[in-house]
Amino acid sequence: MACPANNNTNCAETSLGVGIGQAGTYNGSPGHYNIFQGSQQGPNSISWSGVPIDAPGTAGTRVIRITNIRADVTTLAVGSTLIPTTVSESIFVNGTNIIALNQASNGSVVANVVPGLVQTVGFPGAYQQCNSVNTFLLGPPNAIVTDAGITVSATEGFRFSFKPQNYAQVIAAQGTTGFNGNYQAPGNPVPQDVLNFPYDTESGFTPDTALVAASVSAFPGYASQGTQIQFAVTGVSAGVTLYAPSYVYLTGAYGTGTIVGVAVLVSQGGVTVAGAAPPLLLQGGTPVAAGEVALTASANTANLVYEIWYSDPSVLETLSVPISVEYVSNTASNIPATTSATAPSKVAVGFSPQVGPHTASSSAPIPRFVQDTTSTTLFTISPCSCNLLFPFVTNIAGFDTGVAIANTSMDPFNTSSQTGTVILNYYGTTSGGGAAPPATPPLGPVPAGQELIFTLSNGGNYSTPATPGFEGYIIAQANFQYCHGFAFISDVGAQKLAEGYLAISLDVPVVTVNIALPTGLNRTGNAGENEGH
Repeated sequence: MACPANNNTNCAETSLGVGIGQAGTYNGSPGHYNIFQGSQQGPNSISWSGVPIDAPGTAGTRVIRITNIRADVTTLAVGSTLIPTTVSESIFVNGTNIIALNQASNGSVVANVVPGLVQTVGFPGAYQQCNSVNTFLLGPPNAIVTDAGITVSATEGFRFSFKPQNYAQVIAAQGTTGFNGNYQAPGNPVPQDVLNFPYDTESGFTPDTALVAASVSAFPGYASQGTQIQFAVTGVSAGVTLYAPSYVYLTGAYGTGTIVGVAVLVSQGGVTVAGAAPPLLLQGGTPVAAGEVALTASANTANLVYEIWYSDPSVLETLSVPISVEYVSNTASNIPATTSATAPSKVAVGFSPQVGPHTASSSAPIPRFVQDTTSTTLFTISPCSCNLLFPFVTNIAGFDTGVAIANTSMDPFNTSSQTGTVILNYYGTTSGGGAAPPATPPLGPVPAGQELIFTLSNGGNYSTPATPGFEGYIIAQANFQYCHGFAFISDVGAQKLAEGYLAISLDVPVVTVNIALPTGLNRTGNAGENEGH
């Protein structure tokens, strides 16, 4: 029977009988309290006042157990060697009789400080503004591009780092005769009152669920929630909607027939997600597909929090969340907004809730954390562009070069028509060893189905300037996705010699949504159309 702390007097209760021998009279009945709540005396000191300690007799022992102590280890660095940072406790007894304690001079080590979570981001998404993505999430499957989501994972730093709130959730999943395929939400606790039993839950020693039902703070061993893991996404482009599953099954080295862990989306952006509870697993553990939930973005950020409803303390488990990007392209309105190389959309994974204070509190969540992970790239949205190399052009010794750059985004295949400008970059020399002309300002814009046409000697349409006497190569940067180029070199008037060639595309062939930085000869990393033969 618990005796709540009462200021500094605590539980100064008098036994109804005389304490004799190992059993004594402190059996938990009224007036015979055997559980006493401590009160904080400083940042790292707790005291229990008025605790009776009966002599155990000549051959007996009396066990005094201290439990449910939590420490703020955010100020302690994780050990950089194989020797971890430790937390120690020292115990002192004051009373009318002296009780000798055998303990190390620096206290007893009660905890090791180690990382509890390791974050990873699978292949980051790389999208282009002019291609709608995953629009099937909005209705009929009419997306130009569809992908399976960007996987963001949180792995336990050590086994049983992920824990449910209370052992009732373990009982629900395991059943009395084995796995019954049921995962239970937190909030319906059972007592955790068997001393030294490894419950492996966020709650500690909780002998009386009536106290818990009355108030979470009525008994400090009861956790406010199970392990919660937050995925904080920043830099969400305007026009982009993110989707994530309502629940995710954990992965790990489970044995045959072993119950797999599960985490449920409980909030996003601080808003509780209703109806997120997973259905029962089918008999035999066949999982039921999780539904997709649109994430609410505020000020270009989106936070989603998953809570562990069940986990296996003997397995190193991973929570892998596929986050899907969805948008309908509208380049004329700059939708979706593009990201920059220095400011892509990022995600940070960490335990939750991430709130203060760092001191003991009767109202703050238990447990609570600080963000200790760095943000990594989640996805990028690049402008649709096309980059062409004209490896040789000349306007010397009686020769001239004509160039045509076609905007082929208009076609009979329902391609999104795009309009964009073109910049010409010159590399080489002019007559007499002069420097190459400077890059042009953006020329155009060139509509879909039209062409930018010019000669070095006279210039051309869309205000393309002449560059007389130039010889070298040109790199054209077009702000539309599908461009093709042709160059024609001849003597003036094409009387004797003529040579034509297709421009070389510097972009990566369009083969997948998620484009890695090229490892071959394609130098831009942009997805384009390589159709030169």
